[in-house]
Amino acid sequence: MAIVTRIAAVSYLNTIPFIYGIGHEGSLDAELLKAPPAECARNFIEGRADIALIPSAAVQGLKSAEIVSDYCLGASGPVRSVTLMSNTPLSGVRRIFLDAHSRTSVQLCGWLAANRWRIAPEWLPLTDYSNLAYRASEGDAFLLIGDKVFEHEGEFAFTLDLAAEWIAATGLPFAFAVWVARKGTPYEVIDALQRSLSFGVERIYEAIVEGGYGERSYAYEYLTRNIDFLFDEQKHKALKKFWSEGLKVAPRVNPG
Repeated sequence: MAIVTRIAAVSYLNTIPFIYGIGHEGSLDAELLKAPPAECARNFIEGRADIALIPSAAVQGLKSAEIVSDYCLGASGPVRSVTLMSNTPLSGVRRIFLDAHSRTSVQLCGWLAANRWRIAPEWLPLTDYSNLAYRASEGDAFLLIGDKVFEHEGEFAFTLDLAAEWIAATGLPFAFAVWVARKGTPYEVIDALQRSLSFGVERIYEAIVEGGYGERSYAYEYLTRNIDFLFDEQKHKALKKFWSEGLKVAPRVNPG
């Protein structure tokens, strides 16, 4: 009987080429567990997945896992789907409400606040994503990631793209999520994963249609111009810098 590989993948537009490839390339017998980035990490950590696309900020804490693919969810310019939105100029931001779906984006926002923006806001959890612009008070900003960003584009006076801000500060691209597998995973499975991801990245239009984004005019441009899927040496270098410097800035999330 064939062994089914359990794969945790992000349930956003940026991942549909990967999902398409896993489903159609043919060499990887897989069960897909689709969830927001933070939940993908939990699925892997708690043993529900053998391979996962997880936030890069979570990688250092995984002692029994290793990065296994030349693909990632990255950006070499504005990523568009990881943003800080506000009706207040950055210098006047006093509170940042954090989208909890990505640990990497939260940590990156913290790094930028300390090292580029030079602000020290209060960090608060964001759980209700409705009517953000209407509810915002003077000095409020919202960290949003994924498909939610497209839903709120144009609602705020100021929008900062976190990938563009990181690049301006460091001169490096960024990798928001990487593929990991448990140490000891058969190389045949890793090779099949790599072929599947390549298959999907080479068929972005087909992935958009099958993923239900065919009527969204921004989808193809986003996946071909904003997302950089290649986990190259520069992104490796960027993550080393982020891990050594970025995670020292921990947002002080206050639920009260």
